[in-house]
Amino acid sequence: MQNYELIAPCHFGLESVLKREIGGLGYEISNVSDGKVSFLAGPDGIARANTFLRTTERILLKAGEFRAVTFDELFEQTKAVAWENYIPKNGKFWITKANSVKSALFSPKDIQSIMKKAIVERLKSVYHIDWFPEDGPEFPIRVSFMKDTATVGIDTSGESLHKRGYRRMKVKAPITETLAAALIMLTPFSGDRILVDPFCGSGTFPIEAAMIALNMAPGRNRSFLAEQWKHLIKERAWQDARTEADDCVRRSVKTRIQGYDLDPEAVDAARANAAMAGVGDYIHLQRRDIRELSHPGSYGFIITNPPYGERLEDKEALPELYRVIGERYQSLDRWSMYLITSYEDAERYLGRKADKNRKIYNGMIKTYYYQYLGPRPPKRQPLEKQI
Repeated sequence: MQNYELIAPCHFGLESVLKREIGGLGYEISNVSDGKVSFLAGPDGIARANTFLRTTERILLKAGEFRAVTFDELFEQTKAVAWENYIPKNGKFWITKANSVKSALFSPKDIQSIMKKAIVERLKSVYHIDWFPEDGPEFPIRVSFMKDTATVGIDTSGESLHKRGYRRMKVKAPITETLAAALIMLTPFSGDRILVDPFCGSGTFPIEAAMIALNMAPGRNRSFLAEQWKHLIKERAWQDARTEADDCVRRSVKTRIQGYDLDPEAVDAARANAAMAGVGDYIHLQRRDIRELSHPGSYGFIITNPPYGERLEDKEALPELYRVIGERYQSLDRWSMYLITSYEDAERYLGRKADKNRKIYNGMIKTYYYQYLGPRPPKRQPLEKQI
């Protein structure tokens, strides 16, 4: 079976979470660098990675890697890639994205144009045709330059993998599904522990937490671009991945996941999204002010994405808001709190320094993931010791 090197991009600062996920699927990691993890897998691995991975934005099939500091070098090195191994005669191909960091070649438009011409020339010489209909399966190509080295990958996912298919209703500034899943996976949360998001918005944290608790694969109900690539990946691979995903779901799990928001429209959106995700029965959602946050249980988690205060008028309200968050957290019995925000004075108003702090880029916004670690719950005694 043909083995490929696959590239899984992720949020900067969350590579370790994605690496753990990929290893859990049984694949060999080939490289870890800023914002991406590479691994080795066959065609079935492309289907399984797209279906099961929670924390990557897409899966790229690595077509080549080379050094180029001039456009002539870029043309020749691109032409040298065996594109015929991936793109059939009727394939539709284009350079969908080009980015460059610390490299001599930095114009995305020029990089895209030259690479397209080089690929055409390569395929003309292989297929012995002068014109390509491009009316077949699609092959969007992405190139990333880092210090003059270009990494070229073909997108197997299509729409970003953060689009699970359940978010039909949105509210302002939602956190992406992939980022929410990664942040939850940085905590010791398991399905039988309490989890509360007091700023749940459209419900992303509670929904992703429920999907993790139920072992529900994030891509089980959506399609992927590489399903068109019948010459590379048999339809059976996709069917097997979905069957495996269905078999893995643990619907008997009892969850204690809650989401609150002051905005009634946000709560309605969260309920609709949770139902669409198939986890509506596993989450309690209601309208509630942060000042009313309380819970009789112990050893729970707050995992949340409170307002950042991007507008000046909102910033003025942040000290009081974060003071209330800190106060309500302190009132809970042996809880942990995980909070992502770009507000740099968060610790000051929360009332104490975080036990851990991780810098993460949420899009172009630099954020901090403040982690307040409560005690672990006592281990359950074996049945014979309880009698």
